[in-house]
Amino acid sequence: MSDVAKPDPAAEQVANPGATLVQDETAKVTTDKLADKETKPAAASSDDKPITEKATEAAAAVKDNVFSMFGGGPKKEKKEEADDVNDRSGSSKAQAGAQEEENPENQEPDVEFAPVVHLTEKVDTKTNEELEEQVFKMRAKLFKFDRESREWKERGTGDVRLLKHKENGKTRLVMRRDKTLKVCANHYVVPDMKLSPNVGSDRSWVWNAAADVSEGEPEAQTLAIRFGNSENANLFKEAFIKAQQENEALFGKSE
Repeated sequence: MSDVAKPDPAAEQVANPGATLVQDETAKVTTDKLADKETKPAAASSDDKPITEKATEAAAAVKDNVFSMFGGGPKKEKKEEADDVNDRSGSSKAQAGAQEEENPENQEPDVEFAPVVHLTEKVDTKTNEELEEQVFKMRAKLFKFDRESREWKERGTGDVRLLKHKENGKTRLVMRRDKTLKVCANHYVVPDMKLSPNVGSDRSWVWNAAADVSEGEPEAQTLAIRFGNSENANLFKEAFIKAQQENEALFGKSE
């Protein structure tokens, strides 16, 4: 009785195989749970990010993929241009000056042109009035009677003047247009001329000139002159008659 038989594990496993299988499965489940606990914190740390941050990262990833697809990417700085701008030292300027001296064809010639005509010089214009003295001047408007159309036509507006020659003493009537200074009346004040008042006006006179040379050649003209007021018209009449009287004696001697 003292020799009690010890249990044989192999015999027990053969006799009761289900108990061993249960222990193995229990150990496997325990090991899988420990592995899941180790991996869950890492996954949880990535899932703890806010939704906006996840969207921003996703958009950045898509943008990089699109730029890389079409050959784009971050804008490259133009280093060459920056180098050119920064490289303005004296050595570079000296090199540029040396290149210009080596290529004289590229240099612009320094040429000065002297003016042919000096505008500061005064040009004397002769009017054939240099030897005459002005004895009367008044602003007025001159008309000429057109025999073909039987109507009055305006000759111009300007200063009517009586000019007395310094040598022979003869007086002539000269009138020039404003601005252009073109002659519109030029004849001697001879004794046979008669000033007549224009119909319906006390500031206008009419007379006949047998030889008016305003157009270049002597021509008989019927002229009418109109002043700003009757006072100016009377002053003209007085000067006109005085010139007639002086010329009468002079023309008589010449004949």
